[in-house]
Amino acid sequence: MKWDPSKYVEFGDHRNRPFHDLVARVQAEAPRKVVDLGCGPGNLTATLAERWPDASIVGLDSSPEMLAKAAIVAGGSPNLSFVHGDIADWMPDDDTDVVITNAALQWVPGHQDMLATWLRALKPGAWFALQVPGNFTSPSHTLMRSLAGSPQWAERAGDVLRHDGAVAAPSDYLGFMLDAGCQADAWETTYQQVLQGKDPVLEWVRGTGLRPILDVLSPEDAAAFETEYSALLREAYPPTHHGTVYPFRRIFAVGRKNP
Repeated sequence: MKWDPSKYVEFGDHRNRPFHDLVARVQAEAPRKVVDLGCGPGNLTATLAERWPDASIVGLDSSPEMLAKAAIVAGGSPNLSFVHGDIADWMPDDDTDVVITNAALQWVPGHQDMLATWLRALKPGAWFALQVPGNFTSPSHTLMRSLAGSPQWAERAGDVLRHDGAVAAPSDYLGFMLDAGCQADAWETTYQQVLQGKDPVLEWVRGTGLRPILDVLSPEDAAAFETEYSALLREAYPPTHHGTVYPFRRIFAVGRKNP
């Protein structure tokens, strides 16, 4: 799937907040190596280099477009690097003391099984922190899937959106961590975001959830799909004089391997 880094970093304050809330719960003091799985354009990975200046900070992503943006970020931090790779192929090294993955695992089929494997492979005292979207049943996503599956679009776009099993419940992530011998915490937060501008929910999902649809449609068809979809979004998320309120549910889990 092709990503647009400039579109992804729109609404930066809103998109960045879950990352900072997640990392704040990681209490590692002097890690040797910190890995950011699905690092995207690298702007948030760079904050890890600032927090742990004596650690080796490595961002991994499968998108060349994202890594091209991240390469610019890496130039300012001697302890920060980025590598191209598939999350599904990754395993922790012996010196991996912290793993962060923010809004990435929902794109990885079967990541729940991978998580169990990663946790077992972590050394005692290592940390694993994850955050995934929990809004697959929100109108922005159900309307997208419904439209993609309609007679007009089903042949071209009906099978590209993943939903069932894309993420697990907070209690499941907690269970994975406890079963692997971690002290763990899991929670969920719904951010009541006030978005500005014309069709702001459409602009929001263009950077993430709508990408699979845009990838399989021609520019002309993509524009037609967005016209129909945006009308549905305006009804589901009516603007107010303050802006458009978009509830943004996220699922978090943080675990530390028992010494």
